[in-house]
Formats: sequence, C-alpha cells, structure tokens
Amino acid sequence: MIIIWGFRVIWSTIATGVFYCRKCGGDRNYRHRTGRRFFTLFFIPIIPLNKVGEHVMCETCKTRYVIDVLQVPTMAQRQLAATDGVRAMVAVMLQSGDANSAAARARALQVVSGAGVAGYDEAALVADLARPGDEWRPAIVAFGSQLKPESKEWHLAELVRIALADGPITEVERTTAGGIAGDLGMTPAQAVGVIALTEEKPASDTSGS
Repeated sequence: MIIIWGFRVIWSTIATGVFYCRKCGGDRNYRHRTGRRFFTLFFIPIIPLNKVGEHVMCETCKTRYVIDVLQVPTMAQRQLAATDGVRAMVAVMLQSGDANSAAARARALQVVSGAGVAGYDEAALVADLARPGDEWRPAIVAFGSQLKPESKEWHLAELVRIALADGPITEVERTTAGGIAGDLGMTPAQAVGVIALTEEKPASDTSGS
C-alpha cells in the first residue's frame, strides 16, 4: 500500500470588513485571513503545524495586502473626517466672535455646505454652536492629518473670511484662527501669513487671484 503524505497551507478567515483597496481605487469588502501549515495524509489535513502568516485579501480583485493596509482610512471615513472637520472649524471660529452676526452665520453656512454637508442649515449650525469648542478639537486634528499644506491654508483663509464677515478680525478671533491652524498641522508662521494675506483682501474675494 502506498501512503501519500505531504504538507498543505490552509487559510481561514478571522475577520471581515471594508477597507480602501489601492488596486481597485475605492472602498471594498475584505477578508482578514491567517494561514497554517498542515501535515496531510492522502491529501486530508491531519496535524496542524506552524502558522505561515496572515494577510488582507480584497474580495473584488483578490489582491493580497499586509495587514497594515487596515490602518489606511476608507474613502467613507475620509469624507466623514472632512465634513466633521469643516463643521468643527466653523463652529469654533464663530464661537470666538459674534456668533449672532447674520453675515458671519451666512458665510459659515456657505462654507460648510460647500464642503459637501448636504442639508446643513441654520438649525444644524445652532446645534454645532451649542457644543463646547474643546469637543471639536479631535475632529479638526483628524481633518488636518489628511490635508495637503495648500489645502490647510485654503481652509484657514475661509475661516478668516467668516471672522471678517461682521467687521475687522478681533484679537480673540485671531488667536482662535491660530489655534485651529495649529490643530491642522500648520506652523505659527504659516498661520500668521495666511491670516494677514486674507485680511488684505475683501471678504467676498474668494477667487485667490
């Protein structure tokens, strides 16, 4: 009788979820799998041996990635961070100035709606303003971590325009803008430069020319 024996790696799924697949270029379902080598007898796994590693496999394109890929935010997470970040910055900026100014509030609504927050209205703004500024800080930091330097400067300029909507920027508003810039990951020098440059232009000038 011929005994057929050998070794075989068997993969098992230990978790599932949604991740950003670089090959697909979007959010996809994944399987987090771990592998173990088995001793086989007549092609049947008999004795479990050593683990051979683990990976994340895209269920769409079947590409395998190291598990660190799960640390990369999904597109949905990045979009949520963006909308929460803009709402946070606008609320904190308004709280530092005249939050009852019709012009400033109108500008704030325009900025948030322009960031892709559908249906953002006066009631939503009132709710955001009711939250303490310190509660918003993590959202600003998270948003800043995914922005390029030029995008950080653009968003800071938008905040300064909110402050300017009801008149010259106050020292409290200037300090607040600088604090937000720091949470975005900007240096004090960058913040001062953006604030000063925005002050030189009319509040309605958003063309950047």
